[in-house]
Amino acid sequence: MKRLALLLAALLTAALLPASGHPVIPAPASLSEQPGELRLSSGAAFSVTGAQDGGELSEYVASLPFALREAPKGGVLTLRIGSRKVTSDEGYLLTVGPKRLAVEARTEAGAFYALQTLLQLAEETAPGQWRIPCCTVEDAPRYPYRGIMLDVSRNFQPKEFILKQLDAMARFKFNHLHFHLTDGAGWRLEIERYPRLTEFAAWRPYRTWLDWWSADRHYCEASDPQAHGGFYTREDIREIVEHARRLHITVIPEIEMPGHSEEVLAAYPELSCAGEPYANSEFCPGNEQTFEFLEGVLTEVMELFPSEYIHIGGDEAGKGAWKTCPKCQARMKAEGIADVEGLQSYLVHRIERFLNDHGRRLLGWDEILEGGLAPNATVMSWRGAEGGLKAIRAGHDAIMTPGEYCYLDYAQDAPFTQPLSIGGYTPLRKVYSFEMTFPELSAEEQARLLGVQANLWTEYIPTPEHVEYMLYPRVLAIAEAGWSLPERRDYDDFHRRALGAVEWLRNAGYHPFELQKEYGERPESLEPKEHLARGKRVEYRTPWSDKYPAAGAATLTDGNIGGWTYGDRRWQGFLNSDIDVTVDLEQELPVHYVGLTFMQSKGPYVWVPAEVEIYASQDGEHFEHLTTVRNDISTECADLLFKTYAYTGQTKARYLRCVARSNGIAGGWLFLDEIVVL
Repeated sequence: MKRLALLLAALLTAALLPASGHPVIPAPASLSEQPGELRLSSGAAFSVTGAQDGGELSEYVASLPFALREAPKGGVLTLRIGSRKVTSDEGYLLTVGPKRLAVEARTEAGAFYALQTLLQLAEETAPGQWRIPCCTVEDAPRYPYRGIMLDVSRNFQPKEFILKQLDAMARFKFNHLHFHLTDGAGWRLEIERYPRLTEFAAWRPYRTWLDWWSADRHYCEASDPQAHGGFYTREDIREIVEHARRLHITVIPEIEMPGHSEEVLAAYPELSCAGEPYANSEFCPGNEQTFEFLEGVLTEVMELFPSEYIHIGGDEAGKGAWKTCPKCQARMKAEGIADVEGLQSYLVHRIERFLNDHGRRLLGWDEILEGGLAPNATVMSWRGAEGGLKAIRAGHDAIMTPGEYCYLDYAQDAPFTQPLSIGGYTPLRKVYSFEMTFPELSAEEQARLLGVQANLWTEYIPTPEHVEYMLYPRVLAIAEAGWSLPERRDYDDFHRRALGAVEWLRNAGYHPFELQKEYGERPESLEPKEHLARGKRVEYRTPWSDKYPAAGAATLTDGNIGGWTYGDRRWQGFLNSDIDVTVDLEQELPVHYVGLTFMQSKGPYVWVPAEVEIYASQDGEHFEHLTTVRNDISTECADLLFKTYAYTGQTKARYLRCVARSNGIAGGWLFLDEIVVL
């Protein structure tokens, strides 16, 4: 507990109880203040009754900055486990009076969370002296699952960094670490029976994921002088799992299958459809050796991780090679499988049976629904909430982690103020707005919604400091979504408390985003834009993408200028397509300006057009060419950019036709928010 004791010493600079309210994150179910305060001194006594953990709770209390000493009974702080006043396993009752502190809980976990609340309420006024406001806190989590996913495949982080994040997770009452250990960018877990995974698949001759992705995407031997990467030994994992257990956190390992497995197939090419390295991304489910490998790996994973859940990924499998692979086709014929989605379902079902036979449960991203969900699987819904709702209606448990709110690899402030990221814009306010109330679910179905998780993918996040910068304070909004009741949630109040949490994190040695210096949303988007075309009809000769419809046919003339991200429902998306639209002004009007603004974000293949043509007409049939504006921005530019293509001049028109030409890059997007006419 030395690590945690040092970390909690940062309370030296913590604020007490601001005049506007308490500082606790996540917000408790009930916190009622009373007059007065308790003065606590180092060396005061505490006692624990009813604990069944062999003294661990007492050891933890003694490690806190208060430097209390344990007594057989009584003391300034008393903790009673097994209390009938508390019905939730993670709930607690904390009473702070002018002379005594009392914690009542049903389990050690509840008492542990009471102590986290106490730590946030306390202020050190002098060395060894604290004051705590008199209050009563009755609290319990809204959901049983409150998680953070850390991706260490793309850019490896050392064991010490993981231990540090577990400490912060405990303070804010998270109880699950989803450990993304394997992906195409590198294998990060020692497996004794498959040594090439850590001799070769854990290393690459490039320092960062971005360097590797931009080059040949090959791996190298650990002995290569240019090798970058790393992995966790079995002893590392045991230390991480044990540290987490003491903090009432469960570590869930993720072993990707069938896709995102390039690193495995480079080390063991016989498991791919092609039978050679660097040819496929997915395991060959027609090959019996694939299942021998996966079961062998999972056997060792289960030896290291006591978690009930084992995450198998299951997302974004291309499946293209399966369509022509003789082994896959033979498997499909033998099993009566109609398509490759069914073949993925076959793999998921078979792995689930293996896990169930060993007393474990399968967890996967929502793509595991494709082809039919395994009978006991739990779905982690990232492509919006619908995958989770579908699983719940089918009788399965689900965890919500929709990318729009819960992916923290997007920029958290105006992109020009931020380090390089995958793109987009997900500020603290947006994360906090995620609410898991689904009126369409029955009470029985609602019980299958286990909770919420924040995900941090690290393609563009190479250093420990950058990881923390992207996590904090946004992850605190997820903590509140999972713990606090809807009626206890208010963004302005949370923002106040988050400012205090950022100060604590900084003093504790973390590297959070400086929330007090937030720039905010794109200024143009803050107020509706008045112009001649607002509210006018638009004729589309090219359809928008169903994935990004924005406001449908009204989008381009609704007066709403887009923000920093194409996911804000103001930007309308067109995939692999030009844009050809005509605005009807309803009457002939003098026109001096026609402007179309597009965004470019290289990571997700969002490009500005190669050129834009603007035409005017009085009758809607005969159009006069007004201007052609060509692009001058390179597709290699990694920054988020906005470019306006505009006509300026003197003309009269009822109809304005605007044609934006795609640059022709396959998989490319055009995003347009408004056609402004003045």
